[in-house]
Amino acid sequence: QVQLTESGGGLVQAGGSLRLACAASSGTASNYAMGWLRQAPGKDREFVAGISTGGTHRNYADSVKGRFTISRDNAKNTLYLQMNSLKPEDTAVYYCAATYGNSWIFRGGVGVDYWGRGTQVTVSS
Repeated sequence: QVQLTESGGGLVQAGGSLRLACAASSGTASNYAMGWLRQAPGKDREFVAGISTGGTHRNYADSVKGRFTISRDNAKNTLYLQMNSLKPEDTAVYYCAATYGNSWIFRGGVGVDYWGRGTQVTVSS
């Protein structure tokens, strides 16, 4: 079992930045591909970014490429999402996810093994 706890959400003006973090309870989290998904009100949950176990491979949704950066520190069992140039359409609940198998990061977020409870990000115009 891997328990995931997100932090770092909040309210920010358009053009601003936020850094999300996801702490994993288990040291075995380094064996999982990890990523971020988000869900805006009235919309389906969507893939935002994913990173392989060792951090070598990353994948981003087109809507966040060039603005968001995903990273991980396996020594600290922590996943990060640096979000810059935020837009009102980035407003959503952001969920941390962990999945066994690096190919997951290229599957659009399908087939998550463990979820966090989410953190709210609100971008005002």
